[in-house]
Formats: sequence, structure tokens, C-alpha cells
Amino acid sequence: MNIKLAFASFAAIVVVAGGARALDAAQTSLAQRYYAAAPGDAARGKTFFFAERVNAKGETKSCATCHTTNLKGPGKSAAGKEIGPMAASVAPKRFTDPAEVEKWFKRNCDDVLSRACTAQEKSDVLAFLLSI
Repeated sequence: MNIKLAFASFAAIVVVAGGARALDAAQTSLAQRYYAAAPGDAARGKTFFFAERVNAKGETKSCATCHTTNLKGPGKSAAGKEIGPMAASVAPKRFTDPAEVEKWFKRNCDDVLSRACTAQEKSDVLAFLLSI
């Protein structure tokens, strides 16, 4: 199958765990940017999001450390600041501004992994969050 055709099908509708959710135009546009570098896999993104790792500071963290396991509800930063829901179905505007998304990937990957996320990791996490 042509990669562009496969991508277009995935970007328009995300199918995970027996359910489907259509993406709006801004979400589809953002997904296209990330998936062009590395096609996203929601199952891999979910595993990555919840996996605990020890960072360079010796802290054991996962994305869920701050964002929680209920991605349709708020999270809380280490400083106690509320973080809005991560699920695209609840907070669709969160995934419309590429610069904003990239800024948070940079900060959070550095905090959790002590390194930048790869294009594949970003694409997978985005696929997972867009599927919720």
C-alpha cells in the first residue's frame, strides 16, 4: 500500500481498541507533520506514555507521573500547577498548534527521559493521544 494513502487513512480516522474517532482538520494537519517523519502507532504510544524510566536526576518517572492515568481529566505538574486533559476528545485544541506541541515534547521528554524524544516516539505518543 502506498505510504501516503495509508497515512491519509490513518490521519482522518484513528481506530484503537475497537473504537474509532474522526480527527478535525487541525488535528489531521498536525498528525500529518509528525507521521510524515515516522508513521505513528497508538499502541506503541500508549506503552511509551505509561512506561516508567529513571532519568538523569535518578527520578523514576513516566508521562503519567504528571498527566495521570486518566487522560480525560486534569493532571498536576511537579510544581503543583494544574495540567489540562491530554485526551484529544476532551481537549482537541491541545493538538492544533505545532509549535506548542513541539515545545511541550521538548520540555517533557527532557524531564522524563533526560533527552529529546525521537520522531518515532513523538509520532506514537501523538497517535495514542489523538485516539482517546
